[in-house]
Amino acid sequence: MTAARHAGPAPTGTQTQHLVSVSGGKDSTATYLLALESGRPYRAVFADTGNEHELTYEYVARLHERTGGPKVETVRADFTRQLAVHREYVLREWPKQGIDDEIVQEAARLHTPTGNPYLDLCISKGRFPSRMAQFCTGELKEIPITTQIVGPMLKRGRVLQWLGVRAEESAHRARQPRFNRHESGSVLWRPIFRWSVEDVWAQHRRHGLRPNPLYAIGMRRVGCLPCINCRKDELRRIADRFPAHIDRIRRWENVVSAANKRRSATFFPAVTDPTDADRPGTYSRIDTLVAWSRTTHGGRQFALFFDEQPGGGCTSDLGLCETAPHDPETAAASACTAPASATQPALEESP
Repeated sequence: MTAARHAGPAPTGTQTQHLVSVSGGKDSTATYLLALESGRPYRAVFADTGNEHELTYEYVARLHERTGGPKVETVRADFTRQLAVHREYVLREWPKQGIDDEIVQEAARLHTPTGNPYLDLCISKGRFPSRMAQFCTGELKEIPITTQIVGPMLKRGRVLQWLGVRAEESAHRARQPRFNRHESGSVLWRPIFRWSVEDVWAQHRRHGLRPNPLYAIGMRRVGCLPCINCRKDELRRIADRFPAHIDRIRRWENVVSAANKRRSATFFPAVTDPTDADRPGTYSRIDTLVAWSRTTHGGRQFALFFDEQPGGGCTSDLGLCETAPHDPETAAASACTAPASATQPALEESP
């Protein structure tokens, strides 16, 4: 079976085109494999945020080689225009507000494309995303996929988007419909909506496909690394295993801080410093939070181990961000070593 088979002929105006969103995580990979089993021609797309782990990039890039499915296409957001517009605003309006000229000139200089979508977005916004202003998913994933892939496909006919969303992932996702129409005109379908996490790992085993290797080394999610919604223990794992990514976030905090008039920006929400709660107004930059991630409850006592902390996840209706499974290490080991399941979970009926 070759990738070319799945590309298929150019569809007519009445032919439904199938598009699978791939993040490199277990659920989107299971959905990609389900589309492969269906025998339909389909395309697959990955939105590169610029904040992914290198193992995820490699996994997505080689998914077609390991499965015989279509090569995953990559899209990236481009904020060149937004940076230019905001640069002009900085030069025009900040001096009127009494901002020191040295600060104005440095901020204006930083409003040039860096080549990294995530960093460019944050410079143009003057801040990092947060749970209350979670613009990262829309700007870095939904909009690029819609404008670069779905839009052109819609000009050729109907589009059915396969989303790797499961009800048991979160209360928000459990309330989503099995399928609905997106504002772009495509139809969104969640074919593994009723699957359990074991169904997902069994799907990998059926195809002899190992999951993203980040699971096997204890990561709860394999999307943005780190995600702004990551748990305390996830941050500790990232800092311990991938210190270069913490170094990158530190550099980003410095750049975004210098590019906004407040001269302050934190990757994680600007809450009172959990390791120094007696000093009001002290906010948590990445190094402080990494130190906190190694503490026990209360945030002061350092310890080798600590209880797992509850955490949130992305709430994208398009299922473009992965939520954290409860026991990644056990599940990943099961996915790699357990025999294939004899039965396949029920497929939600296609709209």
